[in-house]
Amino acid sequence: MLQHQYIERDSGRVLTEQLLGDRMVRLLYHRVREHNSHLFRMLTSSWMSQVLAAVQFDRPVLNRQAFLASCGIDLQECLDRPDQLGTARRLFERKIRYWECRPMPGDDGAVVSPADARAIPGCFSQTSLVCLKDKFFAFDELFGMAASHWRTAFQGGDFMVFRLTPDKYHYNHAPVAGKVVDFYSLDGCFHSCNPSAIVSEVTPYSKNRRVVTIIDSDVPGGTGVGLVAMIEVVALMIGDIVQAYSAHRYDEPQPVEAGMFLAKGQPKSLYRPGSSTDILIFEPGRISFAQDLVNNSIRSGVSSRFSHGFGRALVETDLKVRSLIATRR
Repeated sequence: MLQHQYIERDSGRVLTEQLLGDRMVRLLYHRVREHNSHLFRMLTSSWMSQVLAAVQFDRPVLNRQAFLASCGIDLQECLDRPDQLGTARRLFERKIRYWECRPMPGDDGAVVSPADARAIPGCFSQTSLVCLKDKFFAFDELFGMAASHWRTAFQGGDFMVFRLTPDKYHYNHAPVAGKVVDFYSLDGCFHSCNPSAIVSEVTPYSKNRRVVTIIDSDVPGGTGVGLVAMIEVVALMIGDIVQAYSAHRYDEPQPVEAGMFLAKGQPKSLYRPGSSTDILIFEPGRISFAQDLVNNSIRSGVSSRFSHGFGRALVETDLKVRSLIATRR
C-alpha cells in the first residue's frame, strides 16, 4: 500500500506517517463502502463512532512508556502528573504548558495555527498556485444550507486544512483575535480523517458533523484580517467538540457564543480523542500564507496519498499550535 509522507516544519525532514487503523479504514472505505452502503452508513454513524472510541481510548495503557514513544508524546509539556494520565483518553485530552512550549509570533497581524496538526494551504481562486477547489470539502455545503451570507463573504478566498492525528494535543486555539459574530453546529456523519478515506469519500469534511465559528478580526484589538471562519470537524471516534474558551491558560473555561471576544492563541475548544480536522477560511485578499507552507504543499518527490489521489503534488506540513501560518496583507 502507498505510504503517506509529510514534511516536518521545524527540521524540513520528510517523514512517513504510521496511520492508526489503516487496514480497517481501507477495508471500510473500499470494500464495505462499495458493496454494502447500509453497513457503511452504520459504521460512520455517531453511535458507532462512540463505541469505537470507548474500546480504543478508555482502556488502561498497560505499557505507557512504549505507548508514549510510539505516539511521540512528551510528558514534560503536560500540566497533569504522569500518574493522572493512565488511559489513552486522558493522554489525548492532556493540557500542556502552551505558554512555554508553543511560542506565538509577536506580530499583531499574524495568523496562527489553531492546532498541533498536519496542514495544507488552499485557495478557491483558479489563478492561485494552491487552488484546491472541491478537494477536501464542497464549499457550498460546508457552511450549511441556511448560511448563504457566509458563502458569499468567503467566495474566492483562501483556506487551510489542519488534520489532527490521534496522537496530537487535542485542544484548538483561536487563530486570530476578534469578536465572534456567529456560532452554530451542523449535524452529519463521522468519516475518518485518514488520507485514504479523504481521497475515497468525495469532500468528506462538508458531510461530517461540524461546528462553525465566524470571527470578525476587524475590531479594536483584533488581528485585522477581516472575517475568519473556523470550522471544527468531527471524525471517526470523535464523540464531541467541547467549547471551552479560556482567556488565561486553561482557567475558567466557558462556552463560545456570539458577541464574545477571542484572544489570539488562547484555548477555544477540545476534541474528544481520535482524528479530527480544523478548517480556516479567509475573505479574498486579506492574508498571505507563510511561504514555506506553500512551497511544501507543492513539493515533488514526497509520497503523499493526497498527491496520488488528487493527481497533483499535495503535501502536508506538520506544525505546532500557535505557530505562524499567515500574515495580514
